Amino acid sequence: MAKLYVVGIGPGGKEHFTQRAMEVFQQCQTVVGYTYYIQLVEEWIEGKKIIKTGMTGEIERCKQAIEEVRQGRDTCLISTGDAGLYGMAGPAYELGNDIDIEVVPGVSAVFSAAAEMGAPLMHDFCTISLSDLLTPWEVIERRLEMASKGDFVISLYNPKSKGRQGHLKKAIAIISQEIPPSAPVALVKNAGRSGNERKLTTLSSLDYDFVDMKTVVIVGNSQTFVKDGKMITPRGYTL
Repeated sequence: MAKLYVVGIGPGGKEHFTQRAMEVFQQCQTVVGYTYYIQLVEEWIEGKKIIKTGMTGEIERCKQAIEEVRQGRDTCLISTGDAGLYGMAGPAYELGNDIDIEVVPGVSAVFSAAAEMGAPLMHDFCTISLSDLLTPWEVIERRLEMASKGDFVISLYNPKSKGRQGHLKKAIAIISQEIPPSAPVALVKNAGRSGNERKLTTLSSLDYDFVDMKTVVIVGNSQTFVKDGKMITPRGYTL
């Protein structure tokens, strides 16, 4: 019986693929993904049937992958990072209730970015996407407010795009109502990929021009500090 594998490929380089992801690439007959994601894995999927769509084609890709499984072909539906975090795992389960599905976890952008900047996620944290394409901005604002009040380290996904130039400034304004202006902020562009750039700054000195859609913004909480150029949130151990 054919199966749908929803695979998180991490940042996109082989060094971040899990062993299970590599096994799935080898055994699948079809690979489905966003055009850019297909390019990240193309050397490991030679000879496979490839189905790719452009930006905002998530549901179309998911339906095509499910149909491939129904036609008897083991199929890999790929996401960058982890497929269960802003990825394709949810739609696959919502639409594919008549097929066998396995989710293969991957390294999310927030963990890749955190590893490059030190240990900013050592204690409780949350991720919030600033994209309001699928989530009303009012809901995003409320989540930002609650996360700040809870003194979470906050990782911001999708902080800026051509159509959302001001969302990050609005988000930082909300966070700044609870988190001190001296709180460290990590900006990591293309985490784990070529073109990687990093900046360590503070909440009050954030370089908005540096940030783009491929940047992960990690805002420290009231306890986060910088040591030797690394961002650290203490867990509370007695040292």
